[in-house]
Formats: sequence, structure tokens, C-alpha cells
Amino acid sequence: MTIAIRQSISAAEAKSFDTDALRENFLITDIFAPGEIRLTYSHLDRTIVGGAMPGAEPLLLKSSKPVGSDPFLTRREMGVFNIGNTGQVITDGEPHTLNRTDCLYIPAGIADVRFASADPSQPAKFYLVSTPAHHAYTVRRITAEDANRLDLGGDADANKRILRQYIHPDICQSCQLVMGMTSIQEGSVWNTMPCHTHDRRSEVYLYFDMSEETRIFHFMGEPSETRHLVLGNEQAILSPGWSIHCGAGTSHYSFIWSMAGDNQDFTDMDMVAMEDLR
Repeated sequence: MTIAIRQSISAAEAKSFDTDALRENFLITDIFAPGEIRLTYSHLDRTIVGGAMPGAEPLLLKSSKPVGSDPFLTRREMGVFNIGNTGQVITDGEPHTLNRTDCLYIPAGIADVRFASADPSQPAKFYLVSTPAHHAYTVRRITAEDANRLDLGGDADANKRILRQYIHPDICQSCQLVMGMTSIQEGSVWNTMPCHTHDRRSEVYLYFDMSEETRIFHFMGEPSETRHLVLGNEQAILSPGWSIHCGAGTSHYSFIWSMAGDNQDFTDMDMVAMEDLR
């Protein structure tokens, strides 16, 4: 298991970054590798992001020095999305089968977490997000049908999309982690536009369900100092509270969003008027 470290970056620092520096600090690539667990520890709300792609043998989630406690989930909770083929997440010996787009909430205090593929030749791809936790809730499997569905946007603005809230106070109790999935509909390209910031929490976007040649133009930065990054399939963006987070794709895509911070109020955001963007 590997774990990389990303420091927090201020808005003032980001203003001076070139493309390479933006990618180095905010973009996470190579999340999935056969037979490995790969993690990134971000100092944005102490969020850990990563991927597990088990082969013939299950993969054990181990702790390491950046995590600071052993086992891994001693003081943390975790959300797991499967974006590959069918697999299992085993928590303290109890197996949970996850099909594509199923999610598993794992609370603090679980000592043993393992990831397995139902068919090693067609592996599962488990996307992981972990945040600090102060209370042990209950393990919960959530499917797309269980999630709270919101139909947003329209054809006229090219932003017709389906947003599903999985780990959310109305669906599944957690300490601070909120997670969901948004799917852009055929013929639309924009997500989260008009854009917003939320200074009380940070966010991570994992873009997926894309063809090899599709690219996402993800916009970030302060509203008056916008920047952009170009992403491929199964790559993630770290989004500080001071930054907008919106994007457009060259073709169909979906993304998994996660949030951590002061509250779990989904509507707690500061909208940015289109005329204020620079």
C-alpha cells in the first residue's frame, strides 16, 4: 500500500501556479492499479482519498505513519464506492457485496477491512474516501436505488444531470463525511454551474465513466482568479473551501463527490453570479 501527502494550498499561493504546479497540488492520477491500494493524504480536512483494485487475493487496508493510528479506522470513517465489476468489502469478517455504483459506509472502530473481486479477471474498483470521526455509527450498504435522487438542470443550459446523495444525513448517519454521485445526461456537458464555494468544507471530485479520449475541463480558483485543469478518466481533484469547483466534458461522464468539514448541510454554499467570474 502506498500513501502520498498533499499539503493545504492557500488562494494566494495558487494564483502564482503554472499548469504543472496546479496538477501537482490538486490533481490525483493513477488512483487504481491492479493488486494494489493507493492512497493520498490531503491536509484539506485531513481527507484520505484512494483506490483499491483487488486481483486473485483480497487486499488488506493497513495503517501507516500519516494516518497516525492503527488500525486505520481507529479515529476515522470511510466511504467506499465500487466503480468496477462486482466485489466484496469485508469489515471485521463480515462480507458486503458491492455492484457497480454501490456504496458502503464504514464507521470508526472497524479493525479489519479487506477488498476482494468476485472475478479476478474482471476486478472491482473501490474508490475510497476517509475523514476523521468522533463516533462509531453503523456499517451501511447503499445502492443507487436507496440514494436520494435529485434531477437537476436542463437541456437549454447543457447541464441536465442526476445527482444521488448516498452518505447523507437523510440516508446514512456519519460524523462528517458526505458522499454522492452525479451523472451528466446525454447531450449535456456542464456540472455544478452556476458555480459556488463553501468555505466551511472542502470537496473531492472523482471523474469516471469516461471513454479513453474524453477529457474534463475542471475549473477551480477564487471566482475572481479562475484556473482550470484537464483530466482523464478515473482522476480526482482536491477542492479547497475557497475554490469554485465546476467543469465541462467533451462527452458523457459521471463523478463521485465527497465533502468534509464543519457541517453536513448540503445547501450550505455561497453562490457565485456568472457576471462575477473572471
